[in-house]
Amino acid sequence: MVPCSCPSSVLCLLPSLLLLFQLPPVGSQGSFRVFGAPGPIVAELGEDVTLPCFLYPVMSAENMELRWFRSHFLESVFIYRDQQEQHEEMMAQYVGRTSLVGKFLSKGKAALLIHRIQASDNGLYNCFFSNGYFHEQASLELQVAGVGSAPHVHITGPEEDGVRMVCMTSGWFPEPQVQWRHPHGVQFLEFSKIQSQDTEGLFSVEASLVVRDSSVGSVTCSILNPVLGQEKSMAIVIPEPFFPRASPWKPAFLVSLPLLLLLLLGAACYTRREHSTLMRELQEQRNLRPAKEEHLQTKVEVLKDIDELQAILDQRKAAYLAESLTCRTGDGQGPWITRAAGCAEVSPVCSLSAWRKAQLYADWRKEQFRAWPVTLDPGSCYGGIVLSQDRKSLKSSKDGNKEGYSACGLEGITSGRCYWEVEVRNVHNTECALGVCREDEKTTFSIPSPLKGIWIIGWYNNIFLAFADTPLPLRQVPHRVGVFLDYDHGDISFYDMTDGSHIFSFPPESFSGTLFPYFVCYFGDVSMTLCSLEVGAQKPSVPMNNPLSLEESVCSPGEGIPSGSGVDGAPPGSEAPLLPCTSETMSP
Repeated sequence: MVPCSCPSSVLCLLPSLLLLFQLPPVGSQGSFRVFGAPGPIVAELGEDVTLPCFLYPVMSAENMELRWFRSHFLESVFIYRDQQEQHEEMMAQYVGRTSLVGKFLSKGKAALLIHRIQASDNGLYNCFFSNGYFHEQASLELQVAGVGSAPHVHITGPEEDGVRMVCMTSGWFPEPQVQWRHPHGVQFLEFSKIQSQDTEGLFSVEASLVVRDSSVGSVTCSILNPVLGQEKSMAIVIPEPFFPRASPWKPAFLVSLPLLLLLLLGAACYTRREHSTLMRELQEQRNLRPAKEEHLQTKVEVLKDIDELQAILDQRKAAYLAESLTCRTGDGQGPWITRAAGCAEVSPVCSLSAWRKAQLYADWRKEQFRAWPVTLDPGSCYGGIVLSQDRKSLKSSKDGNKEGYSACGLEGITSGRCYWEVEVRNVHNTECALGVCREDEKTTFSIPSPLKGIWIIGWYNNIFLAFADTPLPLRQVPHRVGVFLDYDHGDISFYDMTDGSHIFSFPPESFSGTLFPYFVCYFGDVSMTLCSLEVGAQKPSVPMNNPLSLEESVCSPGEGIPSGSGVDGAPPGSEAPLLPCTSETMSP
Protein backbone atom coordinates (compact mmCIF):
# COMPACT_ATOMS: atom_id res chain seq x y z
CA MET A 1 0.00 0.00 0.00
CA VAL A 2 1.08 3.61 -0.62
CA PRO A 3 2.20 5.19 2.71
CA CYS A 4 0.52 8.37 3.97
CA SER A 5 2.46 11.43 2.85
CA CYS A 6 0.32 14.08 4.61
CA PRO A 7 2.23 16.94 6.32
CA SER A 8 0.54 16.22 9.64
CA SER A 9 -1.18 13.32 11.36
CA VAL A 10 -4.47 15.29 11.55
CA LEU A 11 -4.64 15.63 7.77
CA CYS A 12 -3.86 11.92 7.35
CA LEU A 13 -6.85 11.04 9.57
CA LEU A 14 -9.20 13.44 7.76
CA PRO A 15 -10.63 10.85 5.24
CA SER A 16 -11.37 8.39 8.08
CA LEU A 17 -13.09 11.12 10.15
CA LEU A 18 -15.25 12.13 7.19
CA LEU A 19 -16.22 8.49 6.66
CA LEU A 20 -17.30 8.14 10.30
CA PHE A 21 -19.48 11.26 10.07
CA GLN A 22 -21.24 9.78 7.04
CA LEU A 23 -22.03 6.44 8.71
CA PRO A 24 -25.80 5.81 8.60
CA PRO A 25 -27.72 5.12 11.81
CA VAL A 26 -28.40 1.51 12.67
CA GLY A 27 -32.05 0.62 12.13
CA SER A 28 -32.66 -2.20 14.62
CA GLN A 29 -30.96 -4.36 17.18
CA GLY A 30 -28.69 -6.96 15.58
CA SER A 31 -28.27 -5.10 12.29
CA PHE A 32 -25.03 -3.49 11.14
CA ARG A 33 -23.23 -1.95 8.20
CA VAL A 34 -19.99 -3.05 6.53
CA PHE A 35 -17.43 -0.53 5.25
CA GLY A 36 -14.18 -0.85 3.32
CA ALA A 37 -11.71 1.51 1.68
CA PRO A 38 -13.39 4.61 0.12
CA GLY A 39 -11.21 4.43 -3.02
CA PRO A 40 -9.14 1.98 -5.07
CA ILE A 41 -6.15 0.28 -3.42
CA VAL A 42 -2.97 0.06 -5.52
CA ALA A 43 -0.54 -2.85 -5.11
CA GLU A 44 2.56 -3.78 -7.08
CA LEU A 45 3.24 -7.26 -8.45
CA GLY A 46 4.90 -9.64 -5.97
CA GLU A 47 4.12 -7.49 -2.91
CA ASP A 48 1.61 -8.10 -0.10
CA VAL A 49 -1.50 -5.93 0.20
CA THR A 50 -4.11 -5.38 2.91
CA LEU A 51 -7.81 -4.84 2.09
CA PRO A 52 -9.54 -3.10 5.04
CA CYS A 53 -13.05 -4.05 6.21
CA PHE A 54 -14.92 -3.28 9.45
CA LEU A 55 -18.39 -3.35 11.05
CA TYR A 56 -20.37 -0.35 12.25
CA PRO A 57 -21.31 -0.11 15.04
CA VAL A 58 -18.34 -1.88 16.56
CA MET A 59 -19.31 -5.41 17.61
CA SER A 60 -17.67 -8.81 17.88
CA ALA A 61 -17.64 -10.89 14.70
CA GLU A 62 -16.07 -14.02 16.22
CA ASN A 63 -19.36 -15.97 15.95
CA MET A 64 -20.33 -14.55 12.55
CA GLU A 65 -19.67 -15.87 9.07
CA LEU A 66 -17.07 -13.78 7.21
CA ARG A 67 -16.51 -14.24 3.50
CA TRP A 68 -14.25 -12.34 1.08
CA PHE A 69 -15.24 -13.05 -2.54
CA ARG A 70 -14.74 -11.65 -6.04
CA SER A 71 -17.56 -10.74 -8.46
CA HIS A 72 -19.76 -13.72 -7.48
CA PHE A 73 -20.54 -15.12 -4.03
CA LEU A 74 -19.03 -18.54 -4.84
CA GLU A 75 -15.69 -17.03 -6.00
CA SER A 76 -14.38 -17.16 -2.44
CA VAL A 77 -11.02 -15.63 -1.53
CA PHE A 78 -11.23 -16.21 2.25
CA ILE A 79 -13.91 -17.85 4.45
CA TYR A 80 -14.29 -17.70 8.25
CA ARG A 81 -17.11 -19.76 9.76
CA ASP A 82 -17.71 -21.65 13.01
CA GLN A 83 -14.82 -19.66 14.57
CA GLN A 84 -12.23 -21.03 12.17
CA GLU A 85 -10.99 -20.63 8.61
CA GLN A 86 -12.59 -22.76 5.89
CA HIS A 87 -10.48 -23.84 2.89
CA GLU A 88 -12.80 -26.25 1.05
CA GLU A 89 -14.80 -23.59 -0.85
CA MET A 90 -11.91 -21.23 -1.66
CA MET A 91 -10.66 -20.55 -5.19
CA ALA A 92 -7.51 -22.56 -5.89
CA GLN A 93 -5.40 -19.49 -6.75
CA TYR A 94 -5.93 -18.04 -3.23
CA VAL A 95 -5.26 -21.15 -1.12
CA GLY A 96 -2.29 -20.40 1.15
CA ARG A 97 -2.12 -16.75 -0.03
CA THR A 98 -4.83 -15.10 2.11
CA SER A 99 -5.22 -14.50 5.83
CA LEU A 100 -6.68 -11.98 8.30
CA VAL A 101 -4.49 -9.17 9.63
CA GLY A 102 -4.12 -9.86 13.32
CA LYS A 103 -6.89 -11.13 15.61
CA PHE A 104 -9.31 -8.21 15.55
CA LEU A 105 -12.62 -10.03 14.87
CA SER A 106 -13.68 -9.28 18.43
CA LYS A 107 -13.50 -5.58 17.49
CA GLY A 108 -15.39 -6.02 14.21
CA LYS A 109 -12.30 -5.65 12.00
CA ALA A 110 -11.61 -8.14 9.20
CA ALA A 111 -8.77 -6.76 7.06
CA LEU A 112 -7.68 -9.30 4.41
CA LEU A 113 -3.97 -9.81 3.69
CA ILE A 114 -3.12 -11.15 0.20
CA HIS A 115 0.43 -12.39 -0.25
CA ARG A 116 2.49 -12.24 -3.46
CA ILE A 117 0.15 -10.13 -5.60
CA GLN A 118 -0.44 -11.44 -9.14
CA ALA A 119 -1.96 -9.83 -12.22
CA SER A 120 -5.05 -12.03 -11.86
CA ASP A 121 -5.74 -10.44 -8.43
CA ASN A 122 -6.70 -7.17 -10.14
CA GLY A 123 -10.39 -6.22 -9.83
CA LEU A 124 -13.34 -6.01 -7.42
CA TYR A 125 -13.52 -7.64 -3.94
CA ASN A 126 -16.49 -7.97 -1.56
CA CYS A 127 -16.42 -8.23 2.23
CA PHE A 128 -19.51 -10.14 3.51
CA PHE A 129 -20.70 -10.54 7.14
CA SER A 130 -23.67 -12.65 8.33
CA ASN A 131 -24.87 -13.31 11.87
CA GLY A 132 -27.43 -15.95 10.87
CA TYR A 133 -30.43 -13.66 10.40
CA PHE A 134 -28.90 -10.48 9.00
CA HIS A 135 -26.15 -9.98 6.44
CA GLU A 136 -24.40 -7.03 4.81
CA GLN A 137 -21.43 -6.51 2.50
CA ALA A 138 -19.10 -3.81 1.14
CA SER A 139 -17.10 -3.63 -2.08
CA LEU A 140 -13.66 -2.26 -2.79
CA GLU A 141 -11.33 -2.22 -5.79
CA LEU A 142 -7.77 -3.55 -5.99
CA GLN A 143 -5.60 -2.13 -8.78
CA VAL A 144 -2.57 -4.30 -9.51
CA ALA A 145 0.38 -2.65 -11.23
CA GLY A 146 3.79 -3.78 -12.31
CA VAL A 147 6.75 -2.13 -14.03
CA GLY A 148 8.41 -4.32 -16.64
CA SER A 149 11.80 -4.34 -18.27
CA ALA A 150 13.51 -1.30 -19.73
CA PRO A 151 12.76 -0.88 -23.44
CA HIS A 152 15.23 -2.23 -25.97
CA VAL A 153 15.46 -0.16 -29.18
CA HIS A 154 17.23 -1.29 -32.37
CA ILE A 155 17.32 -0.41 -36.07
CA THR A 156 15.98 -3.03 -38.48
CA GLY A 157 17.08 -1.25 -41.69
CA PRO A 158 15.92 1.17 -44.42
CA GLU A 159 12.20 1.10 -45.29
CA GLU A 160 9.78 3.41 -47.15
CA ASP A 161 12.31 6.20 -47.73
CA GLY A 162 13.30 6.07 -44.08
CA VAL A 163 14.71 3.96 -41.26
CA ARG A 164 12.55 1.51 -39.23
CA MET A 165 13.06 1.58 -35.45
CA VAL A 166 11.72 -1.20 -33.16
CA CYS A 167 11.15 -0.80 -29.39
CA MET A 168 10.56 -3.97 -27.33
CA THR A 169 9.70 -4.48 -23.63
CA SER A 170 7.90 -7.05 -21.43
CA GLY A 171 6.57 -7.74 -17.91
CA TRP A 172 4.18 -4.75 -17.59
CA PHE A 173 0.74 -4.62 -15.96
CA PRO A 174 -1.72 -3.19 -16.81
CA GLU A 175 -1.24 -2.42 -20.52
CA PRO A 176 1.52 0.24 -20.72
CA GLN A 177 1.50 3.42 -22.77
CA VAL A 178 4.13 3.81 -25.53
CA GLN A 179 5.59 7.09 -26.82
CA TRP A 180 8.22 7.93 -29.46
CA ARG A 181 9.81 11.38 -29.03
CA HIS A 182 12.19 13.75 -30.86
CA PRO A 183 15.31 14.95 -29.05
CA HIS A 184 13.35 18.13 -28.12
CA GLY A 185 10.40 16.20 -26.64
CA VAL A 186 8.02 16.37 -29.64
CA GLN A 187 6.05 13.12 -30.02
CA PHE A 188 5.80 10.96 -33.15
CA LEU A 189 2.08 10.29 -33.60
CA GLU A 190 2.24 7.69 -36.38
CA PHE A 191 3.68 4.32 -35.36
CA SER A 192 2.48 0.71 -35.11
CA LYS A 193 2.17 -1.36 -31.93
CA ILE A 194 1.78 -5.09 -31.26
CA GLN A 195 1.04 -6.29 -27.72
CA SER A 196 0.47 -9.70 -26.09
CA GLN A 197 -0.02 -11.27 -22.65
CA ASP A 198 1.84 -14.24 -21.20
CA THR A 199 0.41 -16.99 -18.99
CA GLU A 200 0.74 -14.74 -15.91
CA GLY A 201 -1.23 -11.92 -17.59
CA LEU A 202 1.77 -9.61 -18.05
CA PHE A 203 1.98 -7.45 -21.18
CA SER A 204 4.73 -7.47 -23.80
CA VAL A 205 4.84 -4.63 -26.35
CA GLU A 206 6.63 -4.20 -29.68
CA ALA A 207 6.33 -0.69 -31.21
CA SER A 208 7.69 0.17 -34.69
CA LEU A 209 8.46 3.66 -36.03
CA VAL A 210 9.66 4.73 -39.49
CA VAL A 211 11.84 7.89 -39.38
CA ARG A 212 12.05 9.66 -42.76
CA ASP A 213 13.84 12.86 -41.70
CA SER A 214 17.59 12.33 -41.65
CA SER A 215 18.07 15.50 -39.59
CA VAL A 216 16.36 14.03 -36.53
CA GLY A 217 19.58 12.52 -35.26
CA SER A 218 18.09 10.40 -32.43
CA VAL A 219 14.76 9.19 -31.05
CA THR A 220 13.57 8.04 -27.60
CA CYS A 221 11.17 5.16 -26.84
CA SER A 222 9.28 5.69 -23.56
CA ILE A 223 7.13 3.08 -21.72
CA LEU A 224 4.72 4.38 -19.01
CA ASN A 225 2.70 2.50 -16.37
CA PRO A 226 -0.63 4.44 -16.19
CA VAL A 227 -1.42 3.35 -12.60
CA LEU A 228 1.94 3.96 -10.90
CA GLY A 229 3.00 6.82 -13.20
CA GLN A 230 6.47 5.21 -13.50
CA GLU A 231 8.29 5.41 -16.84
CA LYS A 232 11.26 3.68 -18.47
CA SER A 233 12.84 4.92 -21.67
CA MET A 234 15.77 4.41 -24.05
CA ALA A 235 17.26 6.73 -26.68
CA ILE A 236 19.12 5.68 -29.85
CA VAL A 237 21.13 7.65 -32.39
CA ILE A 238 20.30 7.14 -36.09
CA PRO A 239 23.45 7.44 -38.29
CA GLU A 240 22.76 9.33 -41.53
CA PRO A 241 24.18 6.51 -43.76
CA PHE A 242 21.22 4.34 -42.66
CA PHE A 243 18.80 6.52 -44.68
CA PRO A 244 18.27 5.25 -48.28
CA ARG A 245 19.88 7.28 -51.11
CA ALA A 246 17.82 8.54 -54.07
CA SER A 247 18.06 6.29 -57.17
CA PRO A 248 18.90 7.88 -60.62
CA TRP A 249 16.23 5.65 -62.21
CA LYS A 250 13.46 7.15 -60.13
CA PRO A 251 12.80 10.24 -62.35
CA ALA A 252 12.71 8.08 -65.50
CA PHE A 253 10.25 5.71 -63.83
CA LEU A 254 7.97 8.57 -62.78
CA VAL A 255 7.85 9.81 -66.42
CA SER A 256 7.13 6.37 -67.95
CA LEU A 257 4.50 5.40 -65.38
CA PRO A 258 1.70 7.67 -66.78
CA LEU A 259 2.32 6.35 -70.35
CA LEU A 260 2.09 2.76 -69.11
CA LEU A 261 -1.18 3.52 -67.32
CA LEU A 262 -2.68 5.05 -70.49
CA LEU A 263 -1.79 1.92 -72.50
CA LEU A 264 -3.39 -0.34 -69.89
CA LEU A 265 -6.55 1.81 -69.82
CA GLY A 266 -6.90 1.63 -73.62
CA ALA A 267 -6.50 -2.14 -73.61
CA ALA A 268 -9.12 -2.50 -70.88
CA CYS A 269 -11.65 -0.38 -72.80
CA TYR A 270 -11.16 -2.43 -75.98
CA THR A 271 -11.56 -5.74 -74.10
CA ARG A 272 -14.71 -4.54 -72.36
CA ARG A 273 -16.31 -3.42 -75.63
CA GLU A 274 -15.60 -6.79 -77.28
CA HIS A 275 -17.01 -8.63 -74.28
CA SER A 276 -20.20 -6.53 -74.36
CA THR A 277 -20.72 -7.32 -78.05
CA LEU A 278 -20.30 -11.04 -77.41
CA MET A 279 -22.73 -11.03 -74.45
CA ARG A 280 -25.35 -9.15 -76.49
CA GLU A 281 -25.21 -11.78 -79.24
CA LEU A 282 -25.59 -14.61 -76.69
CA GLN A 283 -28.61 -12.89 -75.12
CA GLU A 284 -30.31 -12.56 -78.51
CA GLN A 285 -29.85 -16.29 -79.06
CA ARG A 286 -31.49 -17.10 -75.71
CA ASN A 287 -34.50 -14.91 -76.56
CA LEU A 288 -35.20 -17.09 -79.61
CA ARG A 289 -36.30 -20.01 -77.41
CA PRO A 290 -40.03 -20.77 -77.46
CA ALA A 291 -41.89 -18.61 -74.89
CA LYS A 292 -44.25 -21.48 -74.04
CA GLU A 293 -41.43 -23.72 -72.84
CA GLU A 294 -40.09 -20.98 -70.56
CA HIS A 295 -43.58 -20.32 -69.12
CA LEU A 296 -44.18 -23.99 -68.32
CA GLN A 297 -40.81 -24.30 -66.61
CA THR A 298 -41.52 -21.27 -64.43
CA LYS A 299 -44.94 -22.65 -63.46
CA VAL A 300 -43.47 -26.03 -62.43
CA GLU A 301 -40.90 -24.34 -60.18
CA VAL A 302 -43.52 -22.12 -58.50
CA LEU A 303 -45.81 -25.07 -57.77
CA LYS A 304 -42.89 -27.01 -56.33
CA ASP A 305 -41.99 -24.16 -53.97
CA ILE A 306 -45.62 -23.84 -52.84
CA ASP A 307 -45.83 -27.56 -52.02
CA GLU A 308 -42.60 -27.45 -50.01
CA LEU A 309 -43.71 -24.42 -47.98
CA GLN A 310 -47.11 -25.97 -47.27
CA ALA A 311 -45.46 -29.21 -46.08
CA ILE A 312 -43.18 -27.29 -43.68
CA LEU A 313 -46.14 -25.27 -42.38
CA ASP A 314 -48.25 -28.40 -41.74
CA GLN A 315 -45.35 -30.12 -39.99
CA ARG A 316 -44.74 -27.19 -37.60
CA LYS A 317 -48.44 -26.82 -36.86
CA ALA A 318 -48.75 -30.52 -35.98
CA ALA A 319 -45.67 -30.33 -33.72
CA TYR A 320 -47.08 -27.32 -31.89
CA LEU A 321 -50.53 -28.85 -31.38
CA ALA A 322 -48.91 -32.07 -30.07
CA GLU A 323 -46.83 -30.18 -27.44
CA SER A 324 -49.32 -27.53 -26.29
CA LEU A 325 -49.68 -27.09 -22.52
CA THR A 326 -53.03 -27.67 -20.75
CA CYS A 327 -54.20 -27.83 -17.14
CA ARG A 328 -57.58 -27.95 -15.37
CA THR A 329 -58.71 -26.32 -12.17
CA GLY A 330 -59.29 -28.11 -8.88
CA ASP A 331 -59.95 -31.82 -9.37
CA GLY A 332 -59.12 -31.79 -13.11
CA GLN A 333 -62.79 -31.57 -14.18
CA GLY A 334 -63.07 -27.77 -14.12
CA PRO A 335 -62.93 -25.37 -17.07
CA TRP A 336 -59.79 -25.06 -19.21
CA ILE A 337 -57.51 -22.05 -18.74
CA THR A 338 -55.84 -20.76 -21.93
CA ARG A 339 -52.80 -18.44 -21.96
CA ALA A 340 -51.24 -16.77 -24.99
CA ALA A 341 -47.55 -17.54 -25.51
CA GLY A 342 -44.83 -15.15 -26.70
CA CYS A 343 -41.65 -15.68 -24.66
CA ALA A 344 -38.41 -15.50 -26.66
CA GLU A 345 -36.40 -17.50 -24.10
CA VAL A 346 -35.40 -21.09 -24.88
CA SER A 347 -36.51 -23.69 -22.31
CA PRO A 348 -34.98 -27.16 -22.25
CA VAL A 349 -38.15 -28.96 -21.13
CA CYS A 350 -40.46 -30.34 -23.81
CA SER A 351 -43.61 -29.08 -22.04
CA LEU A 352 -42.50 -25.49 -22.61
CA SER A 353 -41.25 -25.89 -26.19
CA ALA A 354 -44.75 -25.23 -27.55
CA TRP A 355 -44.84 -22.01 -25.56
CA ARG A 356 -41.64 -20.84 -27.27
CA LYS A 357 -42.86 -21.96 -30.74
CA ALA A 358 -46.12 -20.09 -30.26
CA GLN A 359 -44.27 -16.86 -30.99
CA LEU A 360 -44.09 -17.97 -34.65
CA TYR A 361 -47.82 -18.73 -34.92
CA ALA A 362 -49.89 -15.87 -33.54
CA ASP A 363 -53.22 -17.72 -33.97
CA TRP A 364 -52.11 -20.72 -31.86
CA ARG A 365 -50.49 -18.94 -28.84
CA LYS A 366 -52.36 -20.44 -25.89
CA GLU A 367 -51.29 -21.78 -22.50
CA GLN A 368 -53.37 -23.33 -19.76
CA PHE A 369 -52.67 -21.96 -16.26
CA ARG A 370 -55.00 -21.85 -13.30
CA ALA A 371 -55.38 -18.58 -11.38
CA TRP A 372 -54.16 -19.41 -7.86
CA PRO A 373 -56.05 -17.78 -4.93
CA VAL A 374 -53.21 -16.55 -2.72
CA THR A 375 -53.96 -15.49 0.87
CA LEU A 376 -51.05 -14.40 3.10
CA ASP A 377 -50.31 -16.64 6.09
CA PRO A 378 -49.67 -14.64 9.31
CA GLY A 379 -48.02 -17.69 10.87
CA SER A 380 -45.28 -17.65 8.21
CA CYS A 381 -44.22 -14.03 8.83
CA TYR A 382 -40.54 -13.56 9.67
CA GLY A 383 -39.40 -10.24 11.13
CA GLY A 384 -41.41 -7.02 11.10
CA ILE A 385 -43.92 -7.76 8.30
CA VAL A 386 -47.31 -5.97 8.39
CA LEU A 387 -50.35 -7.57 6.68
CA SER A 388 -53.57 -5.90 5.55
CA GLN A 389 -56.94 -6.79 7.09
CA ASP A 390 -57.91 -8.98 4.11
CA ARG A 391 -54.42 -10.62 4.05
CA LYS A 392 -53.87 -9.58 0.45
CA SER A 393 -51.20 -6.90 1.04
CA LEU A 394 -47.96 -6.65 3.01
CA LYS A 395 -45.19 -4.19 3.72
CA SER A 396 -42.25 -3.68 6.08
CA SER A 397 -42.94 -2.45 9.60
CA LYS A 398 -42.02 1.18 10.33
CA ASP A 399 -41.22 0.24 13.93
CA GLY A 400 -37.65 1.42 14.53
CA ASN A 401 -36.86 -1.76 16.52
CA LYS A 402 -38.11 -4.25 13.96
CA GLU A 403 -37.40 -4.44 10.23
CA GLY A 404 -39.60 -6.53 7.95
CA TYR A 405 -38.52 -9.59 6.14
CA SER A 406 -40.64 -12.42 4.68
CA ALA A 407 -44.12 -13.96 4.49
CA CYS A 408 -45.70 -16.84 2.56
CA GLY A 409 -49.03 -17.75 1.06
CA LEU A 410 -51.46 -19.86 3.07
CA GLU A 411 -52.28 -22.27 0.25
CA GLY A 412 -49.60 -24.77 -0.81
CA ILE A 413 -49.03 -26.17 -4.31
CA THR A 414 -48.19 -29.82 -4.99
CA SER A 415 -49.05 -30.30 -8.69
CA GLY A 416 -50.40 -28.69 -11.85
CA ARG A 417 -49.82 -25.28 -13.43
CA CYS A 418 -50.91 -22.07 -11.71
CA TYR A 419 -50.11 -18.37 -11.58
CA TRP A 420 -50.67 -15.27 -9.44
CA GLU A 421 -50.00 -11.56 -9.98
CA VAL A 422 -48.46 -9.05 -7.56
CA GLU A 423 -48.53 -5.27 -7.76
CA VAL A 424 -45.35 -3.69 -6.29
CA ARG A 425 -45.13 -0.03 -5.29
CA ASN A 426 -42.32 2.29 -4.19
CA VAL A 427 -39.43 -0.05 -5.00
CA HIS A 428 -36.79 2.67 -5.27
CA ASN A 429 -34.10 2.60 -2.57
CA THR A 430 -35.66 -0.50 -0.94
CA GLU A 431 -35.02 -4.22 -0.70
CA CYS A 432 -37.86 -6.57 -1.67
CA ALA A 433 -38.44 -9.79 -3.62
CA LEU A 434 -41.11 -12.32 -4.58
CA GLY A 435 -41.28 -15.86 -5.89
CA VAL A 436 -41.66 -19.43 -4.56
CA CYS A 437 -40.20 -21.38 -1.64
CA ARG A 438 -40.33 -24.87 -0.19
CA GLU A 439 -42.32 -25.58 2.95
CA ASP A 440 -39.19 -25.95 5.12
CA GLU A 441 -38.09 -22.38 4.22
CA LYS A 442 -41.39 -20.67 5.18
CA THR A 443 -40.31 -19.36 8.60
CA THR A 444 -36.51 -19.49 8.37
CA PHE A 445 -33.93 -17.12 6.92
CA SER A 446 -31.15 -18.19 4.58
CA ILE A 447 -29.38 -16.72 1.59
CA PRO A 448 -31.87 -17.16 -1.31
CA SER A 449 -30.85 -19.93 -3.69
CA PRO A 450 -32.63 -22.66 -5.67
CA LEU A 451 -30.28 -25.11 -3.90
CA LYS A 452 -31.98 -24.15 -0.61
CA GLY A 453 -35.50 -24.21 -2.03
CA ILE A 454 -36.00 -20.47 -2.68
CA TRP A 455 -36.64 -19.14 -6.21
CA ILE A 456 -37.06 -15.34 -6.15
CA ILE A 457 -36.42 -12.16 -8.11
CA GLY A 458 -36.43 -8.67 -6.65
CA TRP A 459 -34.99 -5.24 -6.08
CA TYR A 460 -31.80 -4.52 -4.13
CA ASN A 461 -30.51 -0.93 -4.01
CA ASN A 462 -32.31 -0.08 -7.30
CA ILE A 463 -30.86 -3.16 -9.05
CA PHE A 464 -33.23 -5.87 -10.29
CA LEU A 465 -31.77 -9.30 -9.43
CA ALA A 466 -32.50 -13.01 -9.71
CA PHE A 467 -31.35 -15.31 -6.87
CA ALA A 468 -29.30 -12.91 -4.75
CA ASP A 469 -26.62 -11.70 -7.16
CA THR A 470 -27.69 -12.11 -10.83
CA PRO A 471 -28.55 -8.69 -12.40
CA LEU A 472 -31.50 -8.63 -14.82
CA PRO A 473 -31.16 -5.95 -17.56
CA LEU A 474 -34.73 -4.66 -18.06
CA ARG A 475 -35.95 -1.79 -20.22
CA GLN A 476 -38.30 -0.63 -17.46
CA VAL A 477 -38.96 -1.37 -13.78
CA PRO A 478 -41.81 -3.93 -13.54
CA HIS A 479 -44.59 -2.77 -11.20
CA ARG A 480 -46.95 -5.69 -11.84
CA VAL A 481 -45.24 -9.09 -11.82
CA GLY A 482 -46.80 -12.44 -12.76
CA VAL A 483 -45.39 -15.64 -11.20
CA PHE A 484 -46.02 -18.77 -13.32
CA LEU A 485 -45.39 -22.17 -11.66
CA ASP A 486 -45.43 -25.44 -13.63
CA TYR A 487 -44.94 -27.94 -10.81
CA ASP A 488 -45.02 -31.09 -12.97
CA HIS A 489 -42.32 -29.86 -15.36
CA GLY A 490 -40.19 -28.00 -12.78
CA ASP A 491 -40.56 -24.51 -14.30
CA ILE A 492 -40.77 -21.15 -12.50
CA SER A 493 -41.04 -18.05 -14.74
CA PHE A 494 -41.68 -14.33 -14.13
CA TYR A 495 -43.38 -11.84 -16.47
CA ASP A 496 -44.02 -8.09 -16.55
CA MET A 497 -47.84 -8.10 -16.66
CA THR A 498 -47.92 -4.47 -17.86
CA ASP A 499 -46.61 -5.25 -21.35
CA GLY A 500 -46.47 -9.08 -21.30
CA SER A 501 -42.67 -9.19 -21.57
CA HIS A 502 -40.60 -12.05 -20.14
CA ILE A 503 -38.41 -11.18 -17.12
CA PHE A 504 -36.63 -14.40 -16.05
CA SER A 505 -37.00 -18.20 -15.93
CA PHE A 506 -35.13 -20.46 -13.50
CA PRO A 507 -33.49 -23.59 -14.92
CA PRO A 508 -35.99 -26.50 -14.77
CA GLU A 509 -35.68 -28.99 -11.97
CA SER A 510 -37.69 -31.73 -10.25
CA PHE A 511 -39.87 -30.40 -7.40
CA SER A 512 -40.81 -32.39 -4.30
CA GLY A 513 -43.04 -31.55 -1.37
CA THR A 514 -45.27 -28.48 -1.12
CA LEU A 515 -44.37 -25.08 -2.64
CA PHE A 516 -45.71 -21.75 -1.38
CA PRO A 517 -45.84 -18.18 -2.77
CA TYR A 518 -43.00 -16.25 -1.12
CA PHE A 519 -42.66 -12.49 -0.45
CA VAL A 520 -39.86 -10.33 1.01
CA CYS A 521 -40.22 -6.68 2.17
CA TYR A 522 -37.08 -5.80 4.05
CA PHE A 523 -37.23 -2.03 4.61
CA GLY A 524 -38.54 1.20 3.10
CA ASP A 525 -42.05 2.15 1.95
CA VAL A 526 -42.28 -0.73 -0.53
CA SER A 527 -45.59 -2.61 -0.52
CA MET A 528 -46.92 -5.70 -2.33
CA THR A 529 -50.57 -6.36 -3.20
CA LEU A 530 -51.99 -9.62 -4.56
CA CYS A 531 -54.13 -8.81 -7.59
CA SER A 532 -57.67 -10.15 -7.78
CA LEU A 533 -57.96 -12.80 -10.54
CA GLU A 534 -61.01 -14.72 -11.64
CA VAL A 535 -60.23 -18.32 -10.68
CA GLY A 536 -60.68 -20.72 -13.59
CA ALA A 537 -61.08 -17.95 -16.21
CA GLN A 538 -58.97 -17.72 -19.37
CA LYS A 539 -56.00 -15.38 -18.86
CA PRO A 540 -54.10 -14.73 -22.15
CA SER A 541 -52.18 -11.69 -20.96
CA VAL A 542 -48.72 -13.36 -20.80
CA PRO A 543 -46.70 -13.90 -22.79
CA MET A 544 -47.78 -12.08 -26.01
CA ASN A 545 -45.84 -9.49 -27.98
CA ASN A 546 -48.86 -7.25 -28.76
CA PRO A 547 -50.16 -5.85 -25.45
CA LEU A 548 -53.18 -4.24 -27.23
CA SER A 549 -54.70 -7.69 -27.74
CA LEU A 550 -54.36 -8.77 -24.10
CA GLU A 551 -57.01 -8.96 -21.42
CA GLU A 552 -55.39 -7.49 -18.31
CA SER A 553 -56.68 -8.35 -14.85
CA VAL A 554 -56.64 -5.39 -12.50
CA CYS A 555 -56.38 -5.19 -8.73
CA SER A 556 -59.72 -4.76 -7.02
CA PRO A 557 -60.21 -1.43 -5.22
CA GLY A 558 -59.42 -1.54 -1.56
CA GLU A 559 -56.70 -4.19 -1.78
CA GLY A 560 -53.68 -1.94 -2.15
CA ILE A 561 -51.49 -0.68 0.66
CA PRO A 562 -51.49 3.14 0.58
CA SER A 563 -48.18 4.44 -0.72
CA GLY A 564 -48.93 8.05 -1.60
CA SER A 565 -48.95 7.53 -5.36
CA GLY A 566 -50.09 4.88 -7.81
CA VAL A 567 -48.10 2.86 -10.32
CA ASP A 568 -46.91 4.69 -13.46
CA GLY A 569 -48.55 7.92 -12.43
CA ALA A 570 -51.95 6.42 -11.51
CA PRO A 571 -53.72 7.77 -8.40
CA PRO A 572 -53.10 5.93 -5.14
CA GLY A 573 -55.30 2.97 -4.34
CA SER A 574 -57.87 2.82 -1.57
CA GLU A 575 -56.48 2.37 1.89
CA ALA A 576 -56.81 -0.95 3.68
CA PRO A 577 -56.16 -1.23 7.42
CA LEU A 578 -52.90 -2.97 8.23
CA LEU A 579 -52.34 -5.41 11.05
CA PRO A 580 -48.96 -6.30 12.58
CA CYS A 581 -47.85 -9.86 11.94
CA THR A 582 -48.64 -11.44 15.34
CA SER A 583 -50.54 -14.43 16.57
CA GLU A 584 -53.67 -12.26 16.84
CA THR A 585 -53.86 -11.85 13.06
CA MET A 586 -54.04 -15.60 12.46
CA SER A 587 -57.78 -15.72 13.15
CA PRO A 588 -59.88 -15.12 10.00
